[in-house]
Amino acid sequence: MISHSLGAAAAGTWRLGDLTVNRIGFGAMRLTQNGAAFSSERTPHDRDRAVAVLRRAVELGVNHIDTAAFYFSPLRSANELINRALGPYPDDLVITTKVGPGRGPCGDWLDWARPEQLRGQVQENIRQLGRDHLDVVNLRVNRPDPIGDWFGALAELREEGLIRHLGLSNVWPEQIAEARAIAPVVCVQNRYGIGERRPDSQEVLRMCGELGIAFVPFYAIAGAGRESGATDAAEHEALVDVARAHDASPAQVRLAWTLQQGPHVLAIPGTGDPAHLEANVAAGALRLADDEMLRLTALGQSAGTAVA
Repeated sequence: MISHSLGAAAAGTWRLGDLTVNRIGFGAMRLTQNGAAFSSERTPHDRDRAVAVLRRAVELGVNHIDTAAFYFSPLRSANELINRALGPYPDDLVITTKVGPGRGPCGDWLDWARPEQLRGQVQENIRQLGRDHLDVVNLRVNRPDPIGDWFGALAELREEGLIRHLGLSNVWPEQIAEARAIAPVVCVQNRYGIGERRPDSQEVLRMCGELGIAFVPFYAIAGAGRESGATDAAEHEALVDVARAHDASPAQVRLAWTLQQGPHVLAIPGTGDPAHLEANVAAGALRLADDEMLRLTALGQSAGTAVA
């Protein structure tokens, strides 16, 4: 059995530009409410428990948190929970945010931000987090079109000192190349996990490794569950077998498989449950055998082409 007392350092480290982070981080998307993220029919997480989860994450060595201003439920904001729980922030804590999408006060999705609107989104993240700048800002993309105007707008904010480093989310290889011609890219967030990979996933994974860019999968645990989270009851027999062999959970095996894709791969599992948090962090110490990796990788060979 993997000891849940293990800290995030067991997974090793990687650098986001000049910032060193443990490869096991924390994603705040599902921190604000029970059930599926972004659903208006779910109940909010208890505020004190959400704060306790964030503080426990830092105690376990997590120093990379992924969030966004559009991560909120009717009563909870992920950014403001992070601010309340962790401010004043530890010196080594790296908070990554993303811009592009936006939601109205009632949670309805707005039109994708135009380049000139990105400044306002960056400033809103700064306000909610109580910072004077953002460590890393990812441009979230929703189609395989040129992104130069959007990334260029963020590069200007980086030059002004509002952003330290830039990254990308949900992108295609051509967009990574386009962005790098404008400003350095320190990370790429794409959908990637056992049975949940885009056709270009391996190319993006390889490209990031060769360029020294962190590859940060989302839905690494949730798989096809996506915003609804993991569905252990429906896990494939091969995944369950590997989990039993290591006295681990399927979610821990999913995280271990993800991290073993390369030293540049980071994980940002999210939860509002303290026990799940400790299990996720402990998964950074799990090592799968080569034959287990191959068996699990085969589960994703027929993954669809839809983009989350």
